[in-house]
Order: sequence, then C-alpha cells, then structure tokens
Amino acid sequence: MIEYVGIRDKDAMERWRQAFEREHINRPDDYFERCLQENLDGKRVSLLAFVDGEVAGCCHLKYESDYPPFLEQHIPEINDLNVFPAYQRRGVGNGFLEQFEAIVRAERGIIGIGVGLYRDYGQAQRLYCRRGYMLDGRGLIYQNKDVEPGASVRVDDDLNLYFTKQL
Repeated sequence: MIEYVGIRDKDAMERWRQAFEREHINRPDDYFERCLQENLDGKRVSLLAFVDGEVAGCCHLKYESDYPPFLEQHIPEINDLNVFPAYQRRGVGNGFLEQFEAIVRAERGIIGIGVGLYRDYGQAQRLYCRRGYMLDGRGLIYQNKDVEPGASVRVDDDLNLYFTKQL
C-alpha cells in the first residue's frame, strides 16, 4: 500500500532530504527549506510517498508556477515528480497525480505539468498522456522561455513540453 504524507514540518523535510541524498538526487540545501516554508504559507503542497514505511518519492503542487502561461492563467503546476527507481512502475507516480488532481478539481478545474524530453522522462511522458493530459500548444520551452525556430538549446532538465488537464 502507498501512503501519501504532506511535508508540513522539519521532521518530514529531513526524511525527504535524507531520501534524496540516498538516491543521489541533488538539490541545493535551501530548496528543502524553501519548499517547507511555501507549504506552510499555502503556496505549495508537497507530498512524500511511502511504501512499507520507506520514502518512495516526492512531488509538489505549485499554486504559482514558474512557467509564465500557467502563472498568467492561474493554473497550478505539478512539479518535480520523483519516484525512486526501486518503486517505479508500482503506481506511486500515478498516485501523486491522483492526489493533486483531487486537490485542484475542487479549487480550479484545470491543472498543468511540464515534462523533460530526453529518455529519463519517457515513463512520465507516457503516464501523462494515459491520464489525459494534453499539450498546451506552446511548443518547446527552455528555462521557462519559448524556443524559437532555428534556436539551439541544451537538452537537459530545463527543456520541457507543458501539458494541461481539465478536471
């Protein structure tokens, strides 16, 4: 069974930080503190997934997206979805989406998500399409800016396509 728990205190934040270190997922030290504060301020909802008492992943819902079209349209964004390799293909990622869709369904009726474009994101790309997410039609985005025809960009975590889903 998968249990989803909010990051609402320093203990939960520390479990999250330790799990990321164990899985070699690098984030700046202030990222964890900032996310906790945004949870307490109501700007973000961060969830940890637990399987058999062990942290299996983490994901966030940002009410103020860094992606300008979502920010302008007040579309909450599912952000930084991480499911650790040992727990992939067991429903953890799907569960994060279900949790956040349920929250947003009652509040806004539309939700957004971005996804990277290289192989590591393949499972996520397929999951979002299976769950009914549709491309937002803006094309490639690099560091939250449109990629213009003929431009060269680096293929890394900042090269994304964005999707929305009506709830």
